[in-house]
Amino acid sequence: MAMAARAVNSYSVFRCASSPPLSVFRCRRLHHFGSFSFRRVICSRLGFRFPNFRSGELILHCDGVHSLVDCVMEELEAIRSRKRARAAIRMGLTSNEILVDKLEKRMLQTGLLLEFRKDSERMLLAVAQKPDGKKNWMVTDQVNGVTSSIKPQQITYVVPGVENFDHLEISCFLQKAEDNLDPILLEYAWVELLEKNKSVTAEELAEIIFGSSDPMESYCAHLLLSKDEIYFTVVESKGFRSVYGPRTAAQVEELIRSKNAKEAAERELQEFVQLLESAKAMPLNSKPSKQSWTVEEKTRRRIEALESYAIDAYKSDEQKRTAGVILRTMGMPKLASSAINLLIDIGYFPVHVNLDLLKLNVRTEYSDDILSAAEDLLSMSPDSDETIRKDLTHLKVYAIDVDEADELDDALSATRMQDGRIKVWIHVADPTSLVQPGSKIDREAMRRGTSIFLPTATFPMFPEKLAMEGMSLQQGKLCRAVTVSVTLHSDGSIAEYEVVNSVIRPTYMLTYESANELIHLNLEEEAELKLLSEAATLRLQWRRQQGAIDTATIEPRIKVPNPDDPEPSITLYVENQADPAMRLVTEMMILCGEAVATFGSFNNIPLPYRGQPQSNINAFAFAHLPEGPVRSAAYVKVMRAVEMDFRKAVRHGILGVPGYVQFTSPIRRYMDLLAHYQVKAFLRGDLLPFTAGQLEGMSSLITIHSRMAKRLFNSSLRYWLLEYLRRQPKEKKFQALILRFIKNRTAALLLIEVGMQASAWVSAGKKIGDEIEVQVEEAHPRDDVLSLKEIVRE
Repeated sequence: MAMAARAVNSYSVFRCASSPPLSVFRCRRLHHFGSFSFRRVICSRLGFRFPNFRSGELILHCDGVHSLVDCVMEELEAIRSRKRARAAIRMGLTSNEILVDKLEKRMLQTGLLLEFRKDSERMLLAVAQKPDGKKNWMVTDQVNGVTSSIKPQQITYVVPGVENFDHLEISCFLQKAEDNLDPILLEYAWVELLEKNKSVTAEELAEIIFGSSDPMESYCAHLLLSKDEIYFTVVESKGFRSVYGPRTAAQVEELIRSKNAKEAAERELQEFVQLLESAKAMPLNSKPSKQSWTVEEKTRRRIEALESYAIDAYKSDEQKRTAGVILRTMGMPKLASSAINLLIDIGYFPVHVNLDLLKLNVRTEYSDDILSAAEDLLSMSPDSDETIRKDLTHLKVYAIDVDEADELDDALSATRMQDGRIKVWIHVADPTSLVQPGSKIDREAMRRGTSIFLPTATFPMFPEKLAMEGMSLQQGKLCRAVTVSVTLHSDGSIAEYEVVNSVIRPTYMLTYESANELIHLNLEEEAELKLLSEAATLRLQWRRQQGAIDTATIEPRIKVPNPDDPEPSITLYVENQADPAMRLVTEMMILCGEAVATFGSFNNIPLPYRGQPQSNINAFAFAHLPEGPVRSAAYVKVMRAVEMDFRKAVRHGILGVPGYVQFTSPIRRYMDLLAHYQVKAFLRGDLLPFTAGQLEGMSSLITIHSRMAKRLFNSSLRYWLLEYLRRQPKEKKFQALILRFIKNRTAALLLIEVGMQASAWVSAGKKIGDEIEVQVEEAHPRDDVLSLKEIVRE
């Protein structure tokens, strides 16, 4: 008989492509068994004894019309009828009073062998011992002879024909039953019963396939039926017995297909899991590359599912299920942290992977189309403002920024006029000389909204080559700029201002550290830098008189050049915003913003005017706090949000100026670029590109991107600060400044050498503004955990 290949130790049948359809298989008769009965052949295969029947009790008379199974079933029914008749005579019943009930009630009694459901996944054999209350029974099961109480509804089968069974024999009984199971018998029986459209109990199936309903044979039949997922289904249950009916041929075919697909998927899953285990076991420098996991489609889908699970951003329920199955198969809890650790262990994620960067789906690359457009701009390098640019190349120009700045978009000049007043120039890079509103490059910049600066990388708003070579200010080279010149009154207020297109030649590129040194040295040849510092001091005094709130504090900056290494190098900078060079740059940027806002309002130019109410801040209420980080932290806690107006300047109370427009970072911030588009068009006498309403609409989208970039910067900075602290010796002591008390003796602290805020319990007697010493007890960057302990001197 042409049968499919079968998995003998499972309860399913796998049919190969060459197998005949089930409809053909059903029509075949088992004539090849000859004079040996169907049951004798299959029972001899299983090692069962062939029962001896009394003469005349089971005589098979089969011809070409009836199958052997038909004969068996007819003779068995005859035997049952005769037994029922004899029982009826003994009980005084007539034959028509006998009810044939497959689900006759079977009573529990001591010594019976039964199967019960231990839990959702386990079935156990046990021997009934004694009743336990009205309904429950005490049973001794197969697991080390444990005696426990079970409910009747837990019982799934009572083995017939067993009395006073010894629980010590359960394991042997069960092993023999398991060894003698052959799913092919179930398929044979299904074919015949489907033709007859008959249902069976376990005992009846045992009679059919084994020729006996003795305890062992009945239990084997029960196991075949209860574990079968293909051929039979329960049609009725009552008490401890069930009746099983054959499924239709179409149902069986579909179940076999489904089973095959499921087991093929399971094989693929196991192969994938083996890949994962192999990669985990490899040395760090030998692990597969990230790209290698995405070559084969099925592997790529599973890796993407794990990655989505790690960042809680799965695209479908199927992707979530796939990741969950992989983690469960790997013996890991179904948690995002498990997926993260697994992807790190196989080398797909670096140890210090930035998960927020993945979660926020940040644009880190530019398309070939955008890069090509940027190259075209660099090669053409048009300048529609060339004829109206003011030549300021005679000025000494200082560009001051952090040492690793990629884009330089502002620089400063100063001179003392004959009347003693100071005149300063704030030169701002002019990207709009290359990029036009609505162009391909402009639209891409607007979608990004801002450059993103992280300790590990910078993701610029413009393509890097365009920003660095075409837009940034470069030392010693002629550079296009928009220059805002301001002459100050002696009190620091604005006396005169002018906004022009210009060309400059930057003289010095200074870091904050080097600028501080030059200011401190007070060199005669760098008198212009000294004038800028003097102008900054005047401006700060004037702004404070206007109600400005000083929020200067200590801030950290970290650089990690090799973040993909397991132990990347970390360079920490702690910047005091009150240092002279930082004060100088800050004051000049605020001065530029005030001048542009005044220029815009006077000429009715729609611009992104920024304001910030100050009404809820009373400077006198904070006068008792030490100046510097402590007072600044208190101010920040009560500040109100920035407000925008696109038609006229509004007061910026925190800065202490009548109006303010961010203008000095058009390469890094799209909102600044919008201000440049508007101002540049006005200077040329062109129609303004945007109305106030259009600016407001674009501002909403840009603000979302800006907030996302800020959140990403803050989370990344904190991660690397915690990693920095994690690496420090346990005995290292840090100076901490008490900023405020959160609750009871728990205080908000500023770690002075690190520049980050944290919290810790502090001893009694300490007050706001005091410095204490702390040690790091725990620092876990991935979990965002930092635990500090105060060092208390005896």
